[in-house]
Amino acid sequence: MRHTYPMIAALVGASLLAGCQKAGDAEVNKAVQNVNAIDENNLSDIMLTVADPNEAVAYFKRSSAEMPERLDLKRGLAMSLIRAKKNIEGTAAWSKVIEHPEATNDDRVQYADALIRAGEWKRAEAALNGIPPTHETFKRYRLEAMIADSNKAWTKSDSFYETAVGLTTKPSSTLNNWGYSKLTRGDYKGAEKLFIEAIQYDPSLFTAKNNLVLARSAQGNYQLPIMDLSQIERAQLLHTIALTAIKKGDVTTGKGLLKEAIESHPQHFEAAVRALAALENNVQN
Repeated sequence: MRHTYPMIAALVGASLLAGCQKAGDAEVNKAVQNVNAIDENNLSDIMLTVADPNEAVAYFKRSSAEMPERLDLKRGLAMSLIRAKKNIEGTAAWSKVIEHPEATNDDRVQYADALIRAGEWKRAEAALNGIPPTHETFKRYRLEAMIADSNKAWTKSDSFYETAVGLTTKPSSTLNNWGYSKLTRGDYKGAEKLFIEAIQYDPSLFTAKNNLVLARSAQGNYQLPIMDLSQIERAQLLHTIALTAIKKGDVTTGKGLLKEAIESHPQHFEAAVRALAALENNVQN
């Protein structure tokens, strides 16, 4: 019996050591899983922002195939396809996202956005109509405004644009869209005001600058507005004004503006040169 206690002590020590090792292994595995999750989330964020869109598509396709139960990977694939301008595939991917029981109203708004990009305006309208009116977000109202535009429901369009602008700190592109809506209706003064506001929020938004000179030219104002312009931008805007003037029958003014555009451009301005040559040939004939 003298050897019994040391033996029991040895067995107890061994079992405690085994228990400690198991607990330690569990902690290590948990720590590794946490690190992997952080790395994976970081990688997903990178893929959705700065990575090449096609590389992101490949990554999320592979990852979602390996883990088909993961909604975040399905969502990442859908977003990446839209970034890669694969709108039809992106629409199909978003339709799978919204079928998931954990899909959100934001997912449904993204689905409507994908449908619009794919030219499926009626389906996009139906998708937005299925979202509760209490879900009030910038993107939702921006899409509602675009659909109202497509239906020529101008009162609704203006109301939705106004609400969308109030829900974002970066309204420049939405103001530009709203201005273009008014431009297509023939409300040139209203469009001009919105384009100016868009440029004030984002002085680099060339689309709004181009639309601004279109709105002014439609009113017979062929002067460049006062705003920050590079030499290339100045030449391009003069070209836009010239073409608008010519379409309105102000050929002499348009010809002079084309010459000014060619002289302003720091390089060879092929489009303006061709337009001027065509104009001079027509005059001669």
